[in-house]
Amino acid sequence: MNTKDKILVVEDDEITSLNLNISLQKHGYSVVGVCDNIEQAKIKISTHRPSVVIIDISLQESDDGIELAKYIKENYNIPFIYLTSYTDDEIITRAKVTEPYGYIVKPFDPNSLHATIQMALFKFQVENERKHDIDTLKVDKMNLEKMLYAKRSSDEPIVPFGDDYHLDISICETFYHGKKLKLTKKENAFLRLLVAQLGSVVTFEQAVNYVWEDKGATENSVRTLVWRLRNKLETDIIKNASGIGYYIEE
Repeated sequence: MNTKDKILVVEDDEITSLNLNISLQKHGYSVVGVCDNIEQAKIKISTHRPSVVIIDISLQESDDGIELAKYIKENYNIPFIYLTSYTDDEIITRAKVTEPYGYIVKPFDPNSLHATIQMALFKFQVENERKHDIDTLKVDKMNLEKMLYAKRSSDEPIVPFGDDYHLDISICETFYHGKKLKLTKKENAFLRLLVAQLGSVVTFEQAVNYVWEDKGATENSVRTLVWRLRNKLETDIIKNASGIGYYIEE
């Protein structure tokens, strides 16, 4: 067990919190605090930055546990697990909205407690690695402009591509045989991304991050955009990189 995994327990039942503390320490965790109210918990979180917070859903016989979870989600990148004796659908529904990393049902089993924490830590690590991977794929507007500028064929703000297409980077418009194509803002943005990376694959993640700016788009959103764009282009210049994304040959 990795002893650097620090756990904060937020539970107002004295016997439950004592049993949690004992069980956690037996499994090698470092218990950085046991709190019985939301204000105390906020101080402990700020001071210790725990690896996981275990929260009683019905803290002080109210919804303070859910409110604390919302506070953590809004202010920290820390996974939390609910401790609950409730099976009420309404309470569970309200708790689910906060996206906890697990549930522990009272009375808890020490081995299940350990397994739930380990799964929460693993899920949290995987999510953070994915976020990092996506961040490294991001192409911001400034870098894209530099990439396009470097592809000009002359001093004019014109970037040729495909067969008789060109992109006028000064007005963000695309032309074929000198005639402007009627494209939407998103279609133009995606085409600029493809042209900036001529010969290289633009991944689905890059397209979502640049064209939609991370606002709820999916791979299917990209596929639909490409389908519409292909119908507007005079020739089939957008190539598939199966399961990865799209590219235009250099």
